[in-house]
Amino acid sequence: MSQSFPLPVRDGIVPSRLYLPREQQWPDLLSFLLVKFPHMPPAVLQERLARGDMVDATGVPMRLDSPFIADSWLWYYREVPAEVNVPFEVEVLYQDEYLVVADKPHFLASIPGGRYLQETALIRLRKQLNNFELSPIHRLDRDTAGLLLFCASKHHRGAYQTLFQTREVHKTYEAVAPYKASLVFPLIRESHIRKSAQYFTMEESDGLPNSRTRISLLTHKGQLGHYLLEPLTGKKHQLRVHMNGLGISICNDEFYPALLPAREEDRFDKPLQLLARSIGFTDPVTGQERFFESRRELEMCGLARSRVDNA
Repeated sequence: MSQSFPLPVRDGIVPSRLYLPREQQWPDLLSFLLVKFPHMPPAVLQERLARGDMVDATGVPMRLDSPFIADSWLWYYREVPAEVNVPFEVEVLYQDEYLVVADKPHFLASIPGGRYLQETALIRLRKQLNNFELSPIHRLDRDTAGLLLFCASKHHRGAYQTLFQTREVHKTYEAVAPYKASLVFPLIRESHIRKSAQYFTMEESDGLPNSRTRISLLTHKGQLGHYLLEPLTGKKHQLRVHMNGLGISICNDEFYPALLPAREEDRFDKPLQLLARSIGFTDPVTGQERFFESRRELEMCGLARSRVDNA
């Protein structure tokens, strides 16, 4: 595969790049990096420059005394120290020259970000399939399991991403959450969702609705219900926020109704009971009708996947 950047793919990772803005001037490159990455220990940045880990657009390594060159790019590999292994496999359900359909487990991030790099569906699949053009068409929260689609070729990436951006797909999810006899299903939850004051969370607020979800009860057993969720819009955390707004927060949700303290280690025995079950759409490249379904099941309290409404 031809490269459009000055560093090769390394262990499934394509290099990242950083723009050195034309509007700024710094005494040297290191001074700029120290401000750009305030949470990174200075010794780490100094060591990376001393090793020549960062290069310019022509592949020339930068050094400790390298000047800051405005309106240029710096290329490097992201590094994540002590990345925790996710002990679950991502399964490939389907692949052809255009698409790769994966069944993602809980706890595995979709793409690199933050403290996750190798332990992501994208990097695992790039190495597993030996395809470094593989790119995500959409994303799932790290906490959510189920269907995740990737484009197999950079030449068709735009067509598939546009399909999802314009919501020309039908997606269903399943969830296990408390059963509330006062709620009559199916129902439409419609509200205005915005960022909350708490880190990374969303909230419902006054304002014109910008989110809609169709929610059905598949079955219930004791105090728990098994639900089918159909997002009609695509706001961040929409399903989790809407279920929380109904007073039936999804089981094992560490963000709603209250943000729980971060832990150094995942509780792999308590996955969020949310599953991306199916995706259907007309393929923008082939014109085929596509439909894919996850093979995973939600395990909490033995609630089997069912289409029988016992309410």
